[in-house]
Amino acid sequence: MPVRHLLILLFIMVAHGSAFPIAKIVLNDSVPPILMASLRMGMVLIILIPFWKFRLPEKKYWPPVIAFSICMGVMVYVFMNLSLYYSTFISPVILGSQLAIPFGILASAIMIKENISFKKWLLILLAFVGILIIFFDPQLANNLLGLFFASLMALSFGLAQVYSRQLKELDTSLINAFIGLFGFVILFVISYIIEGNILSNIKSINVSSWMLISYQAIIVSLCAHLLMFYLYKFYTVGKIFPFYSLFPIFGILLTFLIFGEVPTILFIIGGTIVISSVFLLHKIR
Repeated sequence: MPVRHLLILLFIMVAHGSAFPIAKIVLNDSVPPILMASLRMGMVLIILIPFWKFRLPEKKYWPPVIAFSICMGVMVYVFMNLSLYYSTFISPVILGSQLAIPFGILASAIMIKENISFKKWLLILLAFVGILIIFFDPQLANNLLGLFFASLMALSFGLAQVYSRQLKELDTSLINAFIGLFGFVILFVISYIIEGNILSNIKSINVSSWMLISYQAIIVSLCAHLLMFYLYKFYTVGKIFPFYSLFPIFGILLTFLIFGEVPTILFIIGGTIVISSVFLLHKIR
């Protein structure tokens, strides 16, 4: 693999890993979690409008497009923000996101009757064992609600991957525009119902928080994903995707540098099991 492609991979991993501590900084500035997710999706939508041009997919694609957009644009980001909102420690949430691959494989088996080999079952079991080890860490006793939302985030991402298999023929800008559209509108309404006066909440967001939300939308949601698709032109998904399981390492490192969060022994043991299991699941998919 050329150095430039390795550097692109490094950028993608750092971008995805940084999304969690960056979101926590914004939440610490009293930005409501659901509103933050809505604004992030709104920015994605605005940027993609010139490429989307308000095109509609063929009717046969409507059900998977809607399901995929709700899973990715609504559920993934709202559960991500809620998991961070209710967590004192960020690293377990980052690691919990790795359950997306085991959940995705299980969802494929249930929804489209995909066979799961014995090796995959074993690795899925190991991944959940790793998460259980982290759950029983006494220092994370106050993080259980956050870990629960992190699990829902991973489940949502896993479901999205199943629906994405029906969208391979569609233009990526159209798909991502619908993610932004559904995410922005639905989360905006939910934020209004649950979090109160939206205009007042938006006015109270400071400049630094706006910049960080923009970073999430532009760098993480758009640039990192587009660069991943760029690499798919040169390599198979099986060649690139295993690297995706390594982004928690960068996220945990950034969490340490930003918040001074030091992983516990149980977290390191459980985390090593989870990352190793998911990496191997990627390799044999």
